[in-house]
Amino acid sequence: MQQDNEWNEPFTPSAEDLAGVDAWFAEYDALAARGAVEEIADLAVFPLNLATDVPGGFGAVAQWDRAEFVRVMTEVMGGGTAGMEMKSVRTPRFLTPNLVLVETEATVTAEGRRQSMRYADLLVRTEGGWAFQTMVQGGWGHGWPPATRG
Repeated sequence: MQQDNEWNEPFTPSAEDLAGVDAWFAEYDALAARGAVEEIADLAVFPLNLATDVPGGFGAVAQWDRAEFVRVMTEVMGGGTAGMEMKSVRTPRFLTPNLVLVETEATVTAEGRRQSMRYADLLVRTEGGWAFQTMVQGGWGHGWPPATRG
């Protein structure tokens, strides 16, 4: 829903706004369960921004085009996440009617091993609906150069 918003007034999402974000993640989760990486890529805006950290205590950033996203996520997701038990609590924070940061606290159990994680996505509203444009999660930066200022 397109709405005008004064710069100095915080945006308060409606139930419809929140339901739209929930529906987007339901679609994403269903695709992830099947390992449908190409279809997941259809839910993104490229170039996709990534922020993570590298061993040694520094942040790292990258931009991926669609081909890079598909290559990496195919390696990461393998045949999908259906064999994993995933529990996620998502907290959307609308910056404007068209920009929402979604913090996720997730617990994944696979092969008897349980791991908790926290990550965030920036979703942007497009003509085709919500799309993710930025992914932020620690621990992905092995082999990435540390970020530098300036």
